[in-house]
Amino acid sequence: MSGPPGTLSGVTAPLVLLDAASLYFRAYFALPESMTAPDGTPVNAVRGYADMVAKIITDLRPGRLVSCLDADWRPAFRVEALPSYKAHRVADAGPDADGAEEVPDTLTPQVPMIMELLDAVGLTTAEAEGFEADDVIGTLAHRERTDPVVAVTGDRDLFQVVRDEPTPVRVLYAGRGLAKAELFGPAELAARYDLPEEGAGPAYAEMAALRGDPSDGLPGVAGIGEKTAARLVREFGSLAALLAVANDPTDRRLKPAARTKLLAAQEYLAAAPTVVRVVTDAPVRQDRESDAVPAGAVDAERAIALRDRWNLGGSVDRLLKALNQSR
Repeated sequence: MSGPPGTLSGVTAPLVLLDAASLYFRAYFALPESMTAPDGTPVNAVRGYADMVAKIITDLRPGRLVSCLDADWRPAFRVEALPSYKAHRVADAGPDADGAEEVPDTLTPQVPMIMELLDAVGLTTAEAEGFEADDVIGTLAHRERTDPVVAVTGDRDLFQVVRDEPTPVRVLYAGRGLAKAELFGPAELAARYDLPEEGAGPAYAEMAALRGDPSDGLPGVAGIGEKTAARLVREFGSLAALLAVANDPTDRRLKPAARTKLLAAQEYLAAAPTVVRVVTDAPVRQDRESDAVPAGAVDAERAIALRDRWNLGGSVDRLLKALNQSR
């Protein structure tokens, strides 16, 4: 992680919001399935996630921490707006598909283990019915008025939540692992993607809609890549303003080729913002009243029993140590 541990623009004890699925997916693929419980069940994702949380607590010294969950990984409102949204990830893409996300068979049983371990040590989880973890993070970050916020994710979509006021929100991007994680605020985001620093978060979402994202089933505007998308957002200020110019044949600020591409993609561009923008007013429910990081595990004996039952080794020990040193 870049920057001094435990600081965020000179402020300590941030609210840390973890994109849980994004992180345990990465843990699952980073560690071998040969890490198993005594009954042979792989526990690589459990161990990896526990280690990630321990490192985050040690490095960032958060006063509060929430693991944000997908209550619905493919929400109906996004699919209604754009049927291709994550369609390629649906298990059994035939006519009888049940809509479940296609995930490795050996990862699915590990998710309840992660939840049970978090409950034992006293770390909060949160979800919102009908919404994704991104929306939980977007909502919690948007409404925070007390502490600085750090969202930890391997998904660039969350870059859109960065801000400076009324409380700073930063994204710790762990797409290449926590050891190489990068901290993004408006200035870093603007510099990386050549976007305006003021409103860099929303500008990123506008750029992403134009560029598209094949991994999420967003086609983007044909012939407009990331650099061109960023330039158009920078020059015209917003997607709505850009489309207004595209639809005004008397406005010569757009080159004919760009106008043609945008007009051809108008149906997609009408739907894309609903899909790309995170929700900031989702009905978030937390599993415990307080999201404060406990000064020591709430039930260390239970956590140790889980460690022994599932052969979690030093991962649980490191998490317990991080909590004991968190104050």
